[in-house]
Amino acid sequence: MRDLPELFVLRHGETEWNRARRWQGVLDSPLTDKGRAQAVAMGDMLRAAGVTGASHMTLSSPQGRAMATARLALAPLGAEINPEPLLREISVGDWAGLTADEIDAGWPGPEDEGFLDRYARAPGGEPFDALWERVGAVLARLTRPTVIVTHGITSRFLRTRAMGLTLAEIEELPGGQGVIFRIHDGRHEMIGTSGLQPGP
Repeated sequence: MRDLPELFVLRHGETEWNRARRWQGVLDSPLTDKGRAQAVAMGDMLRAAGVTGASHMTLSSPQGRAMATARLALAPLGAEINPEPLLREISVGDWAGLTADEIDAGWPGPEDEGFLDRYARAPGGEPFDALWERVGAVLARLTRPTVIVTHGITSRFLRTRAMGLTLAEIEELPGGQGVIFRIHDGRHEMIGTSGLQPGP
């Protein structure tokens, strides 16, 4: 990937379906109290990192959980939140709305299955190549420092591509809710409650 401006990448806060281990994909559920608190805390982290509405552009997945997180985190910084459909979460096809236990019962996989392998076999789900291309299209258009609010799998694909890594290396980057990932000058770092910490 070409040289990119500074990026801060946020995953939405915890949702009701996250708590229930229910797969969301293109569907949605509300933020929990914990999720709203995570969003506010991420806004505080961005403020501490010097982010303002004037310093950074803001792009968000248009899905409800991401937009709710963006509003809580970024509106107090004076940011204009720009919906970007290409930042939506990967479609999980027939598994959308099902719990992890329901998926295990209906579509059992190998015991040693990695989490990405599981997404890859979701019936009717979005192919990885398609997600790879749409996050690449977002990155290709960036011309100034940007805050991106998105989803767990989309965030991993976007950050992997921004670092110039390959799909085979995607599991090397950390995930999580309530933390922010910063990509700048070829470095991938995680901002958490203890400050700026290097990611793997």
